[in-house]
Amino acid sequence: MSGMWVIGYGSLIFKPPPLYQYRVTGTLKGYIRRFWQSSSDHRDTPESPGRVVTLMSLKDLKSHSRFHNDLCTYELNPKLGESNVATDSVADLPASALANDIHDVQHKIDTLQEDDLKVWGVAYYVAPEHVDEMKAYLDVREQDGYTLHKVKFHVHSIPEDAKRIMREIPRDEAGDLFIESFIYIGTIDNESFVGPESVEDTAAIIKSSHGPSGPNFEYLNELTKAVRALDPDCRSRDFYLEDLVALATP
Repeated sequence: MSGMWVIGYGSLIFKPPPLYQYRVTGTLKGYIRRFWQSSSDHRDTPESPGRVVTLMSLKDLKSHSRFHNDLCTYELNPKLGESNVATDSVADLPASALANDIHDVQHKIDTLQEDDLKVWGVAYYVAPEHVDEMKAYLDVREQDGYTLHKVKFHVHSIPEDAKRIMREIPRDEAGDLFIESFIYIGTIDNESFVGPESVEDTAAIIKSSHGPSGPNFEYLNELTKAVRALDPDCRSRDFYLEDLVALATP
């Protein structure tokens, strides 16, 4: 049996799985991260579900009538100069000051390419002897609408102790290291999918939701801080998450 990689874009970033050996950071191309998945088992109840993140592929955004052609693409913020409440001084401003000035430039979905959309996340390497146990653990943790999908994860940072195992990782046509592995995604056809939803509506639900795993806001806030810390040059900041924090802060 060989080892496996576990790719995380949500709670796995700030709450790592057990038994992993190495962690690397990187991006998933052609996706956006949104709180468009309801949660009735971890962050609220079946009667009043909270919100957790899932990934939306550009392919789904383009091909399904559920999505209109205008997309608020926070992911393009650094490149196209969009403005929103998540300024460089966001940590120094009260939530009330931030929540009143959300603005995000709209773009046509059908003009975007996969390279235009990137989600920062992590990948954990699990040694062969722990693979079965890890799979069983994830099947329980990633329930309520999540299913397995194979994706390509572009590696951006490698810890010193992981360099040996990374020699086995292939490179793409641009010379970048990538991991191709399975990831749990709540797709648009699962019963717990609720999007598209405005940031104001999502924030209101997150602000009032609480479940067995704790307050829904705690999930959002911990994820936002963890994503922000993935890259020392601040390229990993997720402005969608930052705006949700500003709106949902108790």
